[in-house]
Amino acid sequence: MTARLLAIFVLLTCVPATAQSTGGAEPSAEPVVTMSPHPDNWRVWISAQANVIFQAHPDFPALYSGPNSLLAGGESKISEVFTLYTGLEATRTTEIVFDLESAGGRGISDALGLAGFTNLDVVRNPELGRSPYVARAYIRQIIPLSKQKTKIQRGIFNVFPELPAKRLEIRFGKFGMADFFDLNSAGTDSHLQFMNWTVDNNGGYDYAANTRGYTFGAMAELVMPAWSLRFCEALMPTEANGINLDFHLPRARAENIEFELRKSLLAKRNGAIRLLSYVNHADMGVYRQANQAFLAGIDPVPDITAHRQQGNVKYGFGINAEQELTGLIRVFGRFGWNEGQHESFAYTEVNQTFLLGGDLKGGPWRRKLDKVGFAVVTNGISKDHQLCLKLGGSGFLLGDGNLNYGRENIVEGYYNAHIWRGIFIGFDLQHVNNPGYNRDRGPVLVPAVRLHVDL
Repeated sequence: MTARLLAIFVLLTCVPATAQSTGGAEPSAEPVVTMSPHPDNWRVWISAQANVIFQAHPDFPALYSGPNSLLAGGESKISEVFTLYTGLEATRTTEIVFDLESAGGRGISDALGLAGFTNLDVVRNPELGRSPYVARAYIRQIIPLSKQKTKIQRGIFNVFPELPAKRLEIRFGKFGMADFFDLNSAGTDSHLQFMNWTVDNNGGYDYAANTRGYTFGAMAELVMPAWSLRFCEALMPTEANGINLDFHLPRARAENIEFELRKSLLAKRNGAIRLLSYVNHADMGVYRQANQAFLAGIDPVPDITAHRQQGNVKYGFGINAEQELTGLIRVFGRFGWNEGQHESFAYTEVNQTFLLGGDLKGGPWRRKLDKVGFAVVTNGISKDHQLCLKLGGSGFLLGDGNLNYGRENIVEGYYNAHIWRGIFIGFDLQHVNNPGYNRDRGPVLVPAVRLHVDL
């Protein structure tokens, strides 16, 4: 299948960029951005996406490597994600969502050696294979709080063409926390925007999820015209980066709360700020205990897994802001922090992150659906986390066998080109300094090419 997709990719790059399907009719005012129509009067939503990313890196300098290092020798990998999205407007206030997904291929170095990994589509356990699985299966209930209606864009997470301007939304079932928390219109979608884990998401947000990025949860969201408040109780994995979720709530769970204020700093421009907090309860280890056991001669290397205790608590905070400067330019940023004493468990090995970025629409060069983006992110870890890696310990992503600590600094830029209907080609380049927080390794340059097809 990969070979066929790559052949299609090569053919698509030869399609004129201005081509539009008109079906023999006059060209429409708005370009078509899906392969199939999705009429507003349908009570069902059926669509699909195919996302293929080719990514590589050349040889880079490394004084040493460990079991969880980014490979110093040049390599290339292809990842594939295929998703079927379905939704049903069961009643005027009830929606049912059911999505199937297949994630195949691999990331460079099997997604090891970087806290800010370069491809968000990669499943962190490639041994799971590409067999289809249920990504989302949940019920969404709308409780109106006003008679006034507001138009809503229909899509993969919303079947309704309009909703009450004031409402309470309840969701229950399987979904991704990143579907609803820490969203940012300029930096969330790895299929059309940035690709790095810590650019599309808050690296300090160790959000509840299995290794494929999904969990079971119950979520309530209060939506008002200018603000929203959402809360979710979700399941944690049974082990760090594990595929299985722990359904025993008294010992393992995650509380997540986010306040979103849709307020612009500039007149007639969109803007928003989101304040996030979370608390995870799980069978987590403590870095300091693992370090002390090694220094006392009890463990041959610092072993975080040998010092786990059910019910340990990890908490963190995040700030997420975006601002439209003109009709073509947006800027955005994130700050994230977690307490850093307990092991990174569900997302990535980051205890502190700062991000600044922006994007520009292609209107000035008559390519209004094209987009160019640029972002800079710097990630850090706690002193105890640093010492664990320096003494030869490993997390579920990092472990060079030693550590000369420096913040992991990443610069990413992309150009996303609209080819025809729902077909987009993206070109991405990332520069990573101190990969895995190690001054003794890198820097490394990671180019990528992305094919996105929206059916």
